[in-house]
Amino acid sequence: MSEEKDTPVTAPAAPSDFIRDIVAGHVAEKRYAGIVTRFPPEPNGYLHIGHAKSICLNFGIARENGGQCHLRMDDTNPTKEDVEYVESIMEDVHWLIDGWADHCLGFKPRGKLPTSQVVNGSEDFIQEAVNPLKSPGADLEPFFASDYFDQIYAYAVALIKKGKAYVCDLSPEDTDKYRGSPDKPGVESPFRNRSIEESLALFERMRAGEFPNGARVLRAKIDMSAPNVWLRDPVLYRIRHSDHHQTGNKWCIYPMYDFAHCLSDYIEGITHSICTLEFEVHRPLYDWILTELGLPRALPHQYEFARLSLGYTVMSKRKLLQLVQEKLVSGWDDPRMPTISGLRRRGVPASALRQFAANIGVTKFNSLTDVAVLEHAIREDLNRKSLRRFAVLRPLKLVLTNIPAGTSVPCEAVNNPEDPAAGTRTLDLTHEVYIDQEDFMEVPPPKYFRLRPGGEVRLKYACIIKCDSVVKDASGNVTELHCTADLETRASGSNTTKKVKGTIQWVSADKAVEAEVRLYDRLFNVAEPDDGDYKRHLNPNSLEIVRAKLEPSLAGVGKEERFQFERLGYFALDPKDSTPEAPVFNRTITLKDTWAKAPGK
Repeated sequence: MSEEKDTPVTAPAAPSDFIRDIVAGHVAEKRYAGIVTRFPPEPNGYLHIGHAKSICLNFGIARENGGQCHLRMDDTNPTKEDVEYVESIMEDVHWLIDGWADHCLGFKPRGKLPTSQVVNGSEDFIQEAVNPLKSPGADLEPFFASDYFDQIYAYAVALIKKGKAYVCDLSPEDTDKYRGSPDKPGVESPFRNRSIEESLALFERMRAGEFPNGARVLRAKIDMSAPNVWLRDPVLYRIRHSDHHQTGNKWCIYPMYDFAHCLSDYIEGITHSICTLEFEVHRPLYDWILTELGLPRALPHQYEFARLSLGYTVMSKRKLLQLVQEKLVSGWDDPRMPTISGLRRRGVPASALRQFAANIGVTKFNSLTDVAVLEHAIREDLNRKSLRRFAVLRPLKLVLTNIPAGTSVPCEAVNNPEDPAAGTRTLDLTHEVYIDQEDFMEVPPPKYFRLRPGGEVRLKYACIIKCDSVVKDASGNVTELHCTADLETRASGSNTTKKVKGTIQWVSADKAVEAEVRLYDRLFNVAEPDDGDYKRHLNPNSLEIVRAKLEPSLAGVGKEERFQFERLGYFALDPKDSTPEAPVFNRTITLKDTWAKAPGK
């Protein structure tokens, strides 16, 4: 799955941030036998670039400290989750870390359950993980929170037996009302002092499926007057009569995220549970659950960092799903989407995303990151690696009258000026070539340095040409240019010192490859579109499709290859729609930031 076969995968220098400083301190004092982090997405949508930041942080810390990182599906809500999302998450994570931190990716043997021991009346489970060097085989699989449903249920029973949890019959609406507000204490549920025996019996009946959705929940018994509302007897289990993508119909009660999260971390031996900043207020509950169970092994600890907010982007899964369902984009992997699959399809290298994550750093403060920072990382990465090629997006035929039909003049072209080892290629200058319509004007404005009637311009890597005459159709549209090629101005010619101010790309008409080229741009046209009615900020010009002429070396290229179409931008073959007979290229990004110069956008 490597981005560039036979080329070592480079990684940004290990960054420094407050979480890494904490981990370094723990490593120095040998607090843990090994560092174990985790990336726990809920499989209810596709991963987006905000998840990429978390992936790079969690796998990066494991990589830098000789530890491992678990990919764990937080699959505790069967009504919103699907195998499609599990598979897409797997693909995205593997692509992003392949060759960089895949040796840190922890997996469990397929179907293997944790070992257990009884501690203080409840079972203590120890998950055995393995650490493969490459992508998992048939005998390995990622972790799932649903792997632990039996264990989590046992821990819930233990809390009831300790008098720390009870079954509550309040409706969801009353539960919210009784909770109070940050400036007003909550009110105790009338079921809070239910006997342990009654709660145990009701909880077992909940599991047996005797009650409908919403009829009862299991709640922790903490403090209804706590300043932190998350400690006001939070719900630990709710009833959901819905099949689960992993466990089928075995369960009709499911643990809440806050209950499953900390226990999954403990079972897997996670040392550093790294979350985004909105979970900071949940940390006291995380600690309370683990402490009240009296667990014997070292407990994980939660650390929080600011999530990524990116300009010209929305990253709410709900809103991204709306875009897909309402067909405002072609799917989760639409190249305009901020999803990892969309970015990958657009041609963004995994190494560029990793560098972006390193560039923006890890902080405790929420802020908006300019999307230009991401685009700069992509351009820098592609500029170093991409082969240069010629493409004409809006072809205009140009006849070189002094080059006979059926003959060609070989021209040597540089593959990548940033990489001398990339060598050169040969382009054939023929009787008919294509140039872009934008590179000719019959009545040009001042300081126009491209081709005009009677004017001269250089065909890059070839020679200087002069426009002798213009051919038009009945409507007055220019259809063809007749020009003379000054072959003495080739690199090996005797008149190589002749200068012109304009240089343009070109493609031989005889040998051109015809392709569909999709010119993608930002999906939204304002920096902060997520202001409620976000769809009104959709950019109507986020996609333009043209039929282009490409140089012949672009026939049959691989889907992993990246190219700079000179003067136009960076492009990649579309891995989904392209075929050998009908190639489709996606514009990954323009050569320069055109938005910075366009105040109307």
